[in-house]
Amino acid sequence: MVAPPLSVEPVPALSDNYIWLLHDGRQAWVVDPGEAEPVQRALHARNLSLQGILITHHHGDHIGGVAALRAATGCRVVRPAREPLPFDDGEPVDDGATLTLLGRRWRVLAVPGHTLGHVAYVSEPAGDGEPAWLLCGDTLFSAGCGRLFEGTAAQMLASLDRLAALPDDTRVCCAHEYTLANLRFALSVEPANAALRAHQARCEAWRAQGQPTLPSTIGLERAINPFLRTREPAVRAAVQPHVAGAAHDADVFAALRRLKDSFR
Repeated sequence: MVAPPLSVEPVPALSDNYIWLLHDGRQAWVVDPGEAEPVQRALHARNLSLQGILITHHHGDHIGGVAALRAATGCRVVRPAREPLPFDDGEPVDDGATLTLLGRRWRVLAVPGHTLGHVAYVSEPAGDGEPAWLLCGDTLFSAGCGRLFEGTAAQMLASLDRLAALPDDTRVCCAHEYTLANLRFALSVEPANAALRAHQARCEAWRAQGQPTLPSTIGLERAINPFLRTREPAVRAAVQPHVAGAAHDADVFAALRRLKDSFR
């Protein structure tokens, strides 16, 4: 039996968050609801019933609306098992777990780096040419990645390598609208990257029209995202002066992340 078509929409929240709304026209799941009200408005506008919440990590701008949504709807809550969340109910999941949501099978991927227990969720296509969907929280951004608040550079690099190995047409649902700022930094690292310049022009046009720059795709990110390109000669050459000692992959990644942290 073929599942109904899946709609995946970013719901703006707070200053620059996206709460991803997944639905089949009747039932819905949301990802990292930092606020309840935008979700409730979106559900009402589309006449959807909230079935559940997926959480990627413990930061407040990703879980602030969970309690209110759960109280209003009684929905399921799926949470990362290794994150220090302010509630201990819900369904804990860890690396390798599988879920069936909206007629699709989803895999849980452990992606430590931004936080130690951060997870991502990736769908397996339901057929009819539908791509996979990656719900990656604050691990992978378009043209960027999350800050290393808890994990190491080696952990984050391994997590990003894992995501970069997904099929090129996988849709990447990041949790923040950081793309234009990330592209400016990426161009400072790889100014000769034509794909970067072309995508910057597209994103500037989208934002000028009030449109999101997301979702991205894994194939696009492999072409433009310096944090997925730390083994490329141009990226390594740009970062090398900032690497102390041997330029191992994790050292290059760590130096690149430090450069981004101080970039203005």
